Amino acid sequence: MLTAEEVKEYAKKAGADLVGITPMDRFEGAPKQMDPRYIFPDATAMIVLGFRIPRGCLRGIEEGTFYVSYCGMGYAGINFVLQPTVLWKITNMLEDEGYEAVPIQNNFPWCHIQTQTGEPRPNWSRPVSPDRPAPDVFIHLRIAAVAAGLGEIGYGKVFLSPEFGPRQRLACIITDAPLEPDPLFEGEICDRCMLCVRDCTADAISETETVKVNVAGKELEWGKLDVARCKVGFQWPDPEHNPFLTEPSPVYVYGRALEGARGCIRACMIHLEEEGRITKTFKNPFRKRKPWRIQ
Repeated sequence: MLTAEEVKEYAKKAGADLVGITPMDRFEGAPKQMDPRYIFPDATAMIVLGFRIPRGCLRGIEEGTFYVSYCGMGYAGINFVLQPTVLWKITNMLEDEGYEAVPIQNNFPWCHIQTQTGEPRPNWSRPVSPDRPAPDVFIHLRIAAVAAGLGEIGYGKVFLSPEFGPRQRLACIITDAPLEPDPLFEGEICDRCMLCVRDCTADAISETETVKVNVAGKELEWGKLDVARCKVGFQWPDPEHNPFLTEPSPVYVYGRALEGARGCIRACMIHLEEEGRITKTFKNPFRKRKPWRIQ
């Protein structure tokens, strides 16, 4: 019989950096439109995978000189090249063992709900029967990673692992293979330093309002995120942090990651490394110079 350890070992050899397994009943209480059990009602387990974001992908934005590595290699390269390749390999391995598997990458432009508002997309899709959600179901991958014991969600709503802190992107596979689940993570990574709030140039994370959810008896809490402001910070920030703004009128620069995850990833990563709260550390500190601002 295929074991959980065999699956994890295979997944890491295939290219995943983190692997955890959750039973499907840990999603009890999830909103119907976000409940993965509706995708594969006979599934017994979800395999959650983490793929590290290389720290060097953030270097050029930290220096204000090279932006494409983060959005290319640190985002699209992981989500659209590496993840599908690894998901295919693991899915094929499970099929060769006689189990069905549903590969799900970190890419949800087709889901029924609007990820910015949580509301249904108007005239998008409808349920095939009254007892089912509308296609397509949206999976909250950060919550899935918590359910699989890979870490926690920090105050900035970014998933944190004890290995990489905020430096990973997530994917999953739902399967009917009877795999032994991992326990929930019981450590503490985020210490509520609030640097994610302070350093976000878009002011997208509330310092006072929080969101709370319960996963398998464990309460999760993070700062309320204004997704619209986060999007502005990513693609259209203020003149002090937009080197592509060469005229007084705003310039919309799609895909440049102008914010460079300044608060929720960079500031968080720097703090967790300095405080020794994660295990994957480096010989040299990330921030060596005062953060730049355009004068």
